[in-house]
Amino acid sequence: MDKKKDQQINFRLERVTTEQFSIDEEVYDEAGSKSKINLNVRFNYALNSESKIVSVFTGFKFEMNGVSFLIIEAGGHFLIKEEDWNDMLSPENNKITLPKGFVQHMAMITVGTTRGILHAKTDGTEFNRFLIPTINLTEIIRKDVVLEVN
Repeated sequence: MDKKKDQQINFRLERVTTEQFSIDEEVYDEAGSKSKINLNVRFNYALNSESKIVSVFTGFKFEMNGVSFLIIEAGGHFLIKEEDWNDMLSPENNKITLPKGFVQHMAMITVGTTRGILHAKTDGTEFNRFLIPTINLTEIIRKDVVLEVN
């Protein structure tokens, strides 16, 4: 794995999925448009070792008074070149170690994609004003991600 720390990992965005999207207009109406809005951000990861795919899921919940009124979660599914996959794989413990810089890059792509999905799904509605802000992923993803290979 160490040799991949400073090398480029060859990959491509294989697929994009919308995992979840919902708007609760009642919660939004009851809270009123002047209420403070909080945004909860979540990242999850998954592997498909057979296909050599790493998935990064980004979830965003817009909340008013502690209740979600707008939820979106999307996934970016990245096909990793077999040689690079094998370099990150530790057969001894059946785990793959994804360097933090690589994870940050995949997460950045997935966040941008989620931002676009949110815009497309809310275009022409009053909810289109709720944007996913720019996010400094170096503050959120601070270490390599180690995942169990199934």
